[in-house]
Amino acid sequence: MQWIIKLDEGLARLSNFCGWIACVAMILMVGNVFYDVVARYAFDQVSIGMQEMEWHLYSVVFLFGIPYALRTDGHVRVDVLYTKWSNKTKAWVNLTGALIFVVPFAYLIGLYGYDFALDSYSMGEGSGDPGGLPYRWIIKAVIPVSAFFIAMAGLNMATFALRVMSGEKQYEGEHSAGGLA
Repeated sequence: MQWIIKLDEGLARLSNFCGWIACVAMILMVGNVFYDVVARYAFDQVSIGMQEMEWHLYSVVFLFGIPYALRTDGHVRVDVLYTKWSNKTKAWVNLTGALIFVVPFAYLIGLYGYDFALDSYSMGEGSGDPGGLPYRWIIKAVIPVSAFFIAMAGLNMATFALRVMSGEKQYEGEHSAGGLA
């Protein structure tokens, strides 16, 4: 059981790292939007590259926010039923969901995302707009990278569920965003 605890804690650190990346990207995106608004309305200047950077940063926020949301139970679920279940039932649902849905879905995202990014790189894809950002493959490469972290978060859901089943952990408060250090 000790190895499951170590694995669970290590996977939790990975998910928390993804949350940190998403947080930094969100702060950068807010600064970028602020710059765009000031440049447009105060100085009548528009930068296509900065506008594209907004959706690049939003992509990072979304793609790296998913593993963190899975770790902190911030994802969407049918809570009407889930909240009334015992911890062991929740653990079985989470274990099954992680192994049947999250991990295989992350594998498919990674598989197709890798080809998507590789095609973009081999074409030398950049923005179609004048003044836009070059090297679009960089943001497309975030897709398979985030798929890896989503799979790790799915495994983290499974390891935490095993710890709940053993009676060592509980879902109430302990596994939510407020319970993470």
